[in-house]
Amino acid sequence: MAASEQIERLKRALGDRSAPSSDFDLNPDVTLPPGRKLRPAGVLMAFQQGANGLELILTKRSSRLKHHPGQIAFPGGKQDEGDADVVAAALREADEEIGLKPDNVQVLGTLPTHETVTSFTVTPVLGLVRDTFEVKPEPGEVDEVFAVPFDHVTNPACFTVQSRRWQGRRRHYYTAPFGPYYIWGATARILRGLADRVS
Repeated sequence: MAASEQIERLKRALGDRSAPSSDFDLNPDVTLPPGRKLRPAGVLMAFQQGANGLELILTKRSSRLKHHPGQIAFPGGKQDEGDADVVAAALREADEEIGLKPDNVQVLGTLPTHETVTSFTVTPVLGLVRDTFEVKPEPGEVDEVFAVPFDHVTNPACFTVQSRRWQGRRRHYYTAPFGPYYIWGATARILRGLADRVS
């Protein structure tokens, strides 16, 4: 599929007004505490031109981090006081984490929010990288930056449901492994939402 058609499919996906998602979607027995405080965050789903169409940029978090060490993630993070909104937060974090400058990203729009087990309301920001750039992983934060083909992250058949014990109970979650990279948890759930819309 040509990159131009892939871009059109991403734009059409933004028009799907589906409900927000959460880390608890596959675990209906979990009761969320009333009055819980959720912090806003933004992640950048940045697609760049690859050899065979679009590719999604992902990171492997540093194994030295306190939270989610070694996990696969989008560039992004919590909204700070200086950020105009969650879109600005996602762009700022992408600059800090991988060296992708905000003016090198064409923002297409945002997808429905995703609530995480760590009490964040994450807004996925869908964007296109305008030009090639020098990847600069943030020392101590990012171990690796890599790209996954459009056809992998937008195909529901590439996703499976697995489970493990967490805080004394069985927790189910989406996965979308790619080569040596185990994409799971919130990242896989957000991507599954995109795949459902694109397909």
